[in-house]
Parts: sequence; structure tokens; C-alpha cells
Amino acid sequence: MVKIICNFKFVIRNSQKGMTLIELVVVLAIFAVLSGVAIFNYGGLQTKVDLTNLANNIALQVVQAQNSASSGLLPPALYNPSDPSWKPSYGVYFDMTIPKQFIYFTDLNSNHQFDGTDCSGECLNKYTITKNDYISEIRIFPANSTITNLTITFTRPNSGANLYSSGADLTTSVSYAQITIVDVTGKIFSHIDLYPSGRVQIN
Repeated sequence: MVKIICNFKFVIRNSQKGMTLIELVVVLAIFAVLSGVAIFNYGGLQTKVDLTNLANNIALQVVQAQNSASSGLLPPALYNPSDPSWKPSYGVYFDMTIPKQFIYFTDLNSNHQFDGTDCSGECLNKYTITKNDYISEIRIFPANSTITNLTITFTRPNSGANLYSSGADLTTSVSYAQITIVDVTGKIFSHIDLYPSGRVQIN
């Protein structure tokens, strides 16, 4: 029995058969469809990434203004008032007439306004949105109404935010202000909510 098993040989037939033309066409068609879907989704994914980065940059500037004011940081061009204990306020200014930029500034006279044009006067930095994204609107809640500009400032030692629009104090009359940023198609968007308490939330 053992001898019979040892003498048993497996025969592997030499097959020359490969893929047919139809099979090759089907494989290439599937590959083309999957590649097209991947490329299409990549564009949407990149747009979402750009919007997320922009929302984070805006939120970061607001938080930086809060931290600079709370720590009593003096601006690069030292302001020298008569009161030696004076510390400047810091803020971020948004203007809907220029939806692709916002300004980080130091509020030297503590009037909760950005006093300057373009990046002059109190301006510390002007941020220009280089991608196709832009600020589409600014709303205040609970009124759910749009405003043309928004200034958010922080003054030491209070960590809360001061919300102003066209010189009017909104701090006590609104629950929060919402900045909406969108892509060039207007279909993909993100919200930055700014609260009088100083909290910043990205949706």
C-alpha cells in the first residue's frame, strides 16, 4: 500500500489559456469607473479640507486676540499713554464688503472698533483668503438677521468678548454671532459661532 502511494504522481496539465478580450475590457472598465469616482471625491474632499483650515484660522485669530488681551501683551509699536497700567484690547474685524479678508488688530483707544483702513492704524495683520473660499455672511442670533460687519474684541481682565457692528454694541442683545464661509460653488459651507462669553465654536 505504501509502495502504491509513493509511486502515485500528480499530473499538472500545461494550460495555455489566458484572459479573453471581453474579460480584459471588463477589468479596464471597472478600473476606469473606480478611478473616476476617486478623482471626483478627491475634489470635494479637498474643498472640505480648505474650508476646515479657513474656519480654524479664523477661530485661531479670535482665540489669539483673547489670549493677547488677557495676558496684557503690548503691541509691537509700543503705545505710551499717561496711565502706566494701561493694557490694550485686541480683536478681529470682519467686513462683508471685503469677503475674502479679515483683520487682526490692537484696540489702542479701547473703543471696540477697528480704527484704520486696509492694514493701517491699529492693524497688526491682514489675512487674505487665497483659495476660492470666502465669507458669505455674518448673522446674529436669536434675531437671525444679517449684519454688514462685525468687530469682536477682548479687554483685560475680562475673558469675555465684546461684539460690535457699525459702532453698535451687540454684546448684551445677542446670544452669538455666526460667520459663514463657503466654497466657490456655495454648496459646501462651515460656520464659526462667536459667543459673548468668549467661546468660539466651529460647525
